[in-house]
Amino acid sequence: MTVRPTPQPSVTVRVFTQRFSATPRGARLARRLALHQLDTWGIPHGTEASDTVALIVAELAANAVTHGRVPGRDFELRLSLVTGSVRIEVSDTHAGARPPGPRTVRTPDPLDDAGRGLYLVDALAARWEVVDRDPPPGKTVRAEVDVLNWLSLARRTMHRPAGQYAPSTGGETGGV
Repeated sequence: MTVRPTPQPSVTVRVFTQRFSATPRGARLARRLALHQLDTWGIPHGTEASDTVALIVAELAANAVTHGRVPGRDFELRLSLVTGSVRIEVSDTHAGARPPGPRTVRTPDPLDDAGRGLYLVDALAARWEVVDRDPPPGKTVRAEVDVLNWLSLARRTMHRPAGQYAPSTGGETGGV
């Protein structure tokens, strides 16, 4: 008797993780690669969800470079396509004081030169938090951006062979 193998669905990677140098150039690259990954997942450039994720990645990466930099250490960006949203995680290895969390970010004074990054994250993300980095030392700022029509997006990525690029079709995903 011959046993037939059970057909398995193709594996779809819906997590993107990359380390970047803790420099302004690394922060810019993190934003660009995040946009490319979203487009690969079917969230086209220029949509509200894509623009919102890009802004949050840019702010968190800039904070990791400016406030969380440890000489000789990188920061890490992780994007995950989770049920109903895109999760953004930026981790650094700085063991100093943690930034304020949700609902505790102060409104910046209009004349302030800095202090708007987490204010924007607080305003744009559906949910966000600051947690200890695993493994220590450091912290991870995790934010989620809700994506309209997420189920149709998930179905498209599940039925595409692993590694196959899906061209953007616009209008199928929305924003926060």
